[in-house]
Amino acid sequence: MLAETNRHPFDLAEAESELVSGYNVEHSSVLFALFFLSEYANIILLCHVATILFLGG
Repeated sequence: MLAETNRHPFDLAEAESELVSGYNVEHSSVLFALFFLSEYANIILLCHVATILFLGG
């Protein structure tokens, strides 16, 4: 599930040069917010699926 949601299993230290480069800089604020909201919605969906499948609902 972590691989599907593009998340690391633990926090990684990031340098300042890594924070200002990459896909985060290329989006406007509205697109950036929608991008991260869709990622968090995917995480919540997968948590619900795991709960239903493995814990019985």
